[in-house]
Amino acid sequence: MEYIIIIIAAIFVNNVVLAQFLGICPFLGVSTKINTSIGMSGAVTFVMVLATIVTFLLQHYVLNPLGIGFMQTIVFILVIASLVQMVEIILKKVSPALYQALGIFLPLITTNCAVLGVAILVIKKNYNLLEGVVFAGASAIGFGLALVILAGIREHLDLANVPKGMKGVPIALLTAGILALAFMGFAGIVK
Repeated sequence: MEYIIIIIAAIFVNNVVLAQFLGICPFLGVSTKINTSIGMSGAVTFVMVLATIVTFLLQHYVLNPLGIGFMQTIVFILVIASLVQMVEIILKKVSPALYQALGIFLPLITTNCAVLGVAILVIKKNYNLLEGVVFAGASAIGFGLALVILAGIREHLDLANVPKGMKGVPIALLTAGILALAFMGFAGIVK
């Protein structure tokens, strides 16, 4: 039951993008096409879960025993950057089309504060490794859900009769704000 609460809270109640406003850059930048947003969601999920495992182990078996917990943010960023490089190399070999579609946003996963935020939240919430992995996976699913929903809406808005001054970024920001308000309706489902 505890894991189900963690999952529901991470996906809907405390959605990393729409409630905590982390990872806004890729959220707005990659959400123009559903296919691209699904690929980005997969890449972020992989990096977020793997980064959580590695950073959890580093925090508990290196940083804390050596008394250098103040190095947490720097070490976590180095881990995330390394994982993103690995994903970039794999995607370039496995799916060159997706690699091209993601473009500059793929290396930007390194600076995606959602990945770093989830890794730090796992430590701050005193989750064990399994709870941390569940939380990271659910947060990544929540990130992907928000990304795909916004991409679907933006694809439909491209076909709609939107006033000229609202086309592009203005309507995307307005839509993201309405999505965030909609997700606020989930508040109170779980503590």
